[in-house]
Amino acid sequence: MRVLLSGSSGLIGTALTQALNARGDDVVALVRTAPAAPDASKVFWDPQGGVLSLDELNAAGPIDAIVHMAGAGIGDKRWTTARKQEILNSRVASTALLAERATQLDRPPSVFLSGSAIGIYGFDAPGIVTESSPQGKGFLAEVCAQWEGAAQPLVNSDIRTAFARTGIVLSSQGGALAKQLLLFRLGLGGTLGSGAQWLSWISLADEVAALLRILDDGQLSGPINLTAPNPVTNKEFTKILGRALHRPTIARAPKLALSLVLGEGLTKEALFSSARVQPEVLLQEGFSFAHPDCASAVTSALSQH
Repeated sequence: MRVLLSGSSGLIGTALTQALNARGDDVVALVRTAPAAPDASKVFWDPQGGVLSLDELNAAGPIDAIVHMAGAGIGDKRWTTARKQEILNSRVASTALLAERATQLDRPPSVFLSGSAIGIYGFDAPGIVTESSPQGKGFLAEVCAQWEGAAQPLVNSDIRTAFARTGIVLSSQGGALAKQLLLFRLGLGGTLGSGAQWLSWISLADEVAALLRILDDGQLSGPINLTAPNPVTNKEFTKILGRALHRPTIARAPKLALSLVLGEGLTKEALFSSARVQPEVLLQEGFSFAHPDCASAVTSALSQH
């Protein structure tokens, strides 16, 4: 299989590239800096400028699958008006461009797998959430809805289209867990507010395995929750991480203080969001999680170097 991949240098993209290469697939990376010399494994693009050469794509092909994982970081910077627009545009414009090019290829791919997030269910989703649950409220929910909507031309075509609604990916190499490790290792880790908010997570290994399953299984399309089947509360996660690091977790970070530092929107929708998500589609398809419980996922993540 020859896979065109955006976001190949990110946490998930790097791990997915390694997994694809390990099983003998070819990866063509979409890059923001044009290669100095011709390189069949790289294609330049500028999604904000609408630049992606159809000739270069055809020359790098035939492309069997497109995996789109690129997008500006959600929690990297304070949510100013400009930053929120960047978060939205980086996902919608890039998806629209890739969707358009996919339909124009000499031989269109058989599958388009787009990143998405469980943020589509809102920052305070009631009850247990599955793929059939409605869109929730908030900025991230709207971002995810427009993100997925940008691929609608593919949904209306003969190209199988799937949306990987990913939860919090547990890895010591990046993402939310990596950002918490220093504080927890210093014994300063603790719950966020009451700690009652639900955390829907997935190990990096299971994230990659699920993405591969979606690529390979011709029956999988539409929204697919990429979360483990056993979400935990923030309080439970804090205890699990503290035990794994052999550190106390008696601290508590009040919502007001974090809002003053990070801004109200980012704090409410990223740090204090609550969604008890179930991966109903994956479970119905018999997907086997290597790390179905949070403790084993955290232990695995901490063993990564």
